Amino acid sequence: MVTVVRKSVLPTPAEVPERLREAAQAAAAISLREPRLAGFPLFFTDSMDIIEPVVAFLHEHAIQRAHTADTLRTYAEILFDWFDTLEQSSIAWDQVDGADLVVYRNRMLKQPSPLTGRAYSIRTINHRVRGVLRFYGWAVRNGWLKASPLAERSTIFAVPHREQWRYAKNPDRGVFLLKQFESLPQPLNPAQARELLAQLAPPYDLMARWQLYTGLRVSELLRLTVHDVLKHKAVLRPRRRATHFTVRLTRKGRKQGYVIASESLISETDSYIELHRAGWIHRSSRRNPAPVETPLFVGPRGRAVGKNTYQQVIRLTAERCGFVATSHQLRSTFACMMLARLEQLAKTGEPINPLLIVKVLMGHEHIDTTDRYLRAVAVDTHVLVDVLDSLLPAGDAR
Repeated sequence: MVTVVRKSVLPTPAEVPERLREAAQAAAAISLREPRLAGFPLFFTDSMDIIEPVVAFLHEHAIQRAHTADTLRTYAEILFDWFDTLEQSSIAWDQVDGADLVVYRNRMLKQPSPLTGRAYSIRTINHRVRGVLRFYGWAVRNGWLKASPLAERSTIFAVPHREQWRYAKNPDRGVFLLKQFESLPQPLNPAQARELLAQLAPPYDLMARWQLYTGLRVSELLRLTVHDVLKHKAVLRPRRRATHFTVRLTRKGRKQGYVIASESLISETDSYIELHRAGWIHRSSRRNPAPVETPLFVGPRGRAVGKNTYQQVIRLTAERCGFVATSHQLRSTFACMMLARLEQLAKTGEPINPLLIVKVLMGHEHIDTTDRYLRAVAVDTHVLVDVLDSLLPAGDAR
């Protein structure tokens, strides 16, 4: 089984036995051109041999290309699953071919995820297959492999002539990927949103409100700091009391952007900072003196809320309420409701572009991504239910 060891911080000379202090001092004096941060994943085989090409691949993307921590985590998860599968099947990573990748892909189609217990979505399967193909293409380009069937344009799988246009750019990748249909966002209805917010405990209730009222991604939500929210206090207030504030932040891909937060949301956040957050940080510092966490959202132990923890809380709370919901659906709900309202204003003659406004607020790079929400509004299931009920005879309607 493949093992991942997270890189730790070198101990100081005072933290090691006396006989090792000289070595600790020498290690601390070494200057590295491209040092890896603490927490960097190091891959080892079952015999504890380091898997050098994987570490080199992650190093290039994390250090040299300066990709985000979320991107590094995604690549690491894909390669861990792939290499762990190869090791359990006694297949050398540099000897794999297209048939091995197909077996790996089809296994995900038949077996549920060991982490969630749920079936893999087609999107997740294709995402992992692309990650494996990306790694082998990189390995060939950088000399770790002379050649690989997963990196060549030709493939052992025949593609009919009439279908070759589909794979003109990457024929091998097109063959390995499953056909994926577009899925429209499914927003929560107002009753579900209210019930979910009422059942969530701090700080998750406030986190859900930020997503529902501003459309933030989970990664953007977790990167919010106290300064991001409270810096509006440093701005001179106009004579007329403001009802909304612009909160500037770093969005996906390190793009600079902003969201518009209502005064009530800012006030709730101020109360959370002064009561819950301050109390949790103070209690944590008494048990374990440490630098104060900079993220806005921390848990009762004074530590930053993790992505998996927050997503699980949303999912489990929604299940207790009797419906299915994810953290991304909160963002989708904001987009659909905002777009529906802006469309109504545009129809009354307001000189606005609803799609462009929502694109900016959601932080989308392409307008096509925002257009999915417009189609979701057009096929509102809650409206369709009322229409379908009206088609039934009075005695059959429920």
